[in-house]
Amino acid sequence: MSEGRVKKSVFLFLRTAFIVVGVTLGIYWASNNWAELKETFLQMNLWLFAVALGIFGLGQIIVGLRWWLLLRAQSIFISFWSAVRLHFLGLFYNNVMPSSVGGDLIRAWYVTKHTHKRFEAVLSVFVDRAIGLFSTILIAGFFYFLFLRGRGAVVNSSMGDGLLEFIIKYKWFFLFILFGAAAIFPLLLLFRNSRLILIKAWLYICTLSVKAIGKFKDALIIYCRSPLTILAVFGLTIFLQIMTITGFWFLGVDLGVDVSINYYYVFFTLKWILGAIPVSIGGAVVVEVSLASMFIKFAGISEVSAAALVICQRLIWMLVSLPGAVIHLSGAHLPKDFFIDYNKPIN
Repeated sequence: MSEGRVKKSVFLFLRTAFIVVGVTLGIYWASNNWAELKETFLQMNLWLFAVALGIFGLGQIIVGLRWWLLLRAQSIFISFWSAVRLHFLGLFYNNVMPSSVGGDLIRAWYVTKHTHKRFEAVLSVFVDRAIGLFSTILIAGFFYFLFLRGRGAVVNSSMGDGLLEFIIKYKWFFLFILFGAAAIFPLLLLFRNSRLILIKAWLYICTLSVKAIGKFKDALIIYCRSPLTILAVFGLTIFLQIMTITGFWFLGVDLGVDVSINYYYVFFTLKWILGAIPVSIGGAVVVEVSLASMFIKFAGISEVSAAALVICQRLIWMLVSLPGAVIHLSGAHLPKDFFIDYNKPIN
């Protein structure tokens, strides 16, 4: 097994272990609060759950539309439903499959089967993600500063001081690592084999970077020439996020998380950002713990109500992701001529 595969396997193991520990602790907590949790779910309005499920599903189709517009700006003319199917495939890998391969990488890989503009197609996936992340931060900031600022919510000022104290306390340890890393490089230059490897690696990186920068520049120029497309994509992103969070607000009020919708707009967007940190798979445990903690600590919600909301949210995510499994098994994520011409080079 190559070194790269070993690293991926170790990383996947650690992320999986993180989820296992988190789920185990969650089950232990639920067993101690099962009576209240059961009562909350029994009183839940299933129609509101269905509404939240439908809104989230519709939101994912809008995400597919957003990505489709970005592809067209690069003159990549795949069908709208092909873009939607690829998005649902990525969603399935993100939320259901215990894999080190994220949904964005799955989309990026399979969209190249639909076009010869491979770099541009892959770039569109990450531009789509960047726009989504930017709009998420914008929504969180807007609703916090406009409606929640001054209420002691969201921001814990001691976190920054604590981090600074931690760095100062262990400064010699960090300096040791820094100087150690700096000392290794000159040692590698002393040996001929390692020196040749470094030179080859540097030349390869330079060549690849020049090509990538050129294509990246061309792609960005195209996007800059399509300001209406970028505005449309940004507007769709704001709309679908507000629509999705509003759906969860209806469900949350029914579950006992009966606070101002402004809290939802801030907390849900913040937990999406935290969920993107690759310490688990699909943001599992990170999303649930962060969202429940914010509602409990800053909105005064009971632990049982907050837990019921995050469980329902995860269930909705997984249910909406299931069409991705059907798409994968049926081969609907591939172009129609793939199985005929898959061994022929793309001109």
